[in-house]
Amino acid sequence: MCFYRGRYEEFKDFFSQEDCVVFCNDFCSVMEVLGREHNTDQWRLFTVSSKMKLKVVLLHNGNRFPSVPLAHTANMKESYESAKLLLGKIKYDDFNWKLCGDLKVVALLLGMQLGYTKYCCFLCEWDSRDKKNHYVNKLWPKRTLLTPREKNVVNPPLVLPEKIYLPPLHIKLDRMKNFVKGMDKTGRGFEYVRNKPPNVSDAQIKECIFIGPRSGN
Repeated sequence: MCFYRGRYEEFKDFFSQEDCVVFCNDFCSVMEVLGREHNTDQWRLFTVSSKMKLKVVLLHNGNRFPSVPLAHTANMKESYESAKLLLGKIKYDDFNWKLCGDLKVVALLLGMQLGYTKYCCFLCEWDSRDKKNHYVNKLWPKRTLLTPREKNVVNPPLVLPEKIYLPPLHIKLDRMKNFVKGMDKTGRGFEYVRNKPPNVSDAQIKECIFIGPRSGN
């Protein structure tokens, strides 16, 4: 014996499907049915992407309430055009939520070139190719403009940079990686960190990467 839950019935009129995208067409009514007060300062937009799927949900800043789905597509590759389409469907310009996501999604939203680029940061003009000064130069010029065709920016930004929440997990992992890279490679501290995780390859030691499935950490 089986049966289908009908909890979606009261929300189905607030969602539409166009261009292979299922999206919320009346966000204010959804929040009213949920019995929640909508304040743009109390919610943030979270975007998840993969090779063939994009999803946009709204998260409460204090995590007191469950997430609210806004848009989803299962047949669309992650790209600048896809992100622009989803933001248009949910009428992002009417609400201007702050956003969070991984660094690749942030790059897409800000119109930046993906891949191993020279200027890959949207906050400063850190030069990824200038390896000899990565742990010598502590002050890099602040990026003030995101102008297309300049410094690895290929498209106009879809959101304002000040609306971006930095992903904490990426920050923690990169800070640890940069801390290890700045250590004395002949010292006891580096030797301890190098021998702590098992099965570390020579390539990982060279790049000071001691995390991941092969390192056992």
